[in-house]
Amino acid sequence: METIYLAGGCLWGVQAFVRTLPGVVDTEAGRANGTSAALGGEYDGFAECVRTVFDPARVTVAALVGHLFEIIDPYSVDRQGDDVGPRYRTGIYSTDPGHLAEARAAIDARADRDRIAVEVAPLTNYVRSADEHQDRLERCPDDYCHIPAEVLTRYA
Repeated sequence: METIYLAGGCLWGVQAFVRTLPGVVDTEAGRANGTSAALGGEYDGFAECVRTVFDPARVTVAALVGHLFEIIDPYSVDRQGDDVGPRYRTGIYSTDPGHLAEARAAIDARADRDRIAVEVAPLTNYVRSADEHQDRLERCPDDYCHIPAEVLTRYA
């Protein structure tokens, strides 16, 4: 199993979507690449993300990037839907340089690559979100989510 961190705006919807993808075996809501070791005021530069554990024999990083693009506006900076601010930036993070190279190649293969605002960077730190954020849309399906309901269940 391998792990990659996907940021696509509010983590509730991203987790709800990613957990349904073929080849994904586990997800966890969290924050990535902040400027401190723990969450602080205004999240200290962290991006809301989902730790995604996947089986590389069943799904590639390029396929995961393609799925992420199904639920984000890849041209938007620090905004997805009504969620605005740096913590809602889009990104792909990993400690594996091969994952980052594959993610960059998937983006570079797109005709619109010059307009894409998705950050691809090494994972420098990660903090698990509180229990109330884990699987949030499963427990509270009426909470706001920038991802349409029919897209959240596309692979379920």
